[in-house]
Amino acid sequence: LVGINLSHIDQDLSKLVVTGKGNKMRVVYLNKACRSALTAYLNVRQARATAHGQPIIDKNALFLSSRRTRISKQMVQTLVYDYLKLAGLDNRGLSVHKLRHTAATLMLQNGVDVRTLQEVLGPDHLNTTQIYTHIENTELKIAAEANPLSKLDFSDK
Repeated sequence: LVGINLSHIDQDLSKLVVTGKGNKMRVVYLNKACRSALTAYLNVRQARATAHGQPIIDKNALFLSSRRTRISKQMVQTLVYDYLKLAGLDNRGLSVHKLRHTAATLMLQNGVDVRTLQEVLGPDHLNTTQIYTHIENTELKIAAEANPLSKLDFSDK
């Protein structure tokens, strides 16, 4: 998040390129809500840049601090904590990384298959993705029952 540059965003705001662990470049597709939020933010960013008459120090950085420099990882964590508090949630035990876990779990529970989720999250191994998703036992039971072989009856044999 802190490393995203304006140049990483597609012109129609449909996707952006991010650099993950190991300097691996990945394309992230933006849904309608993300595009809308990004458009609103870019308007605010531009207004702030011109309102004070002071130049932006890191002109290519997407997200800027109040000092017109690239936002830091610590500031992202602070913002997350502030918004958790505004939502009436206690931030103890919560973090940006745990929000990532939650998003992965929700995507899985809403029909995103594990292979696609792996591409979204970007880990190298499927086992890592499964750790992120915290697959519930009920989901595993449903999957076991969905197996076509589960209908076989060997009780007479």
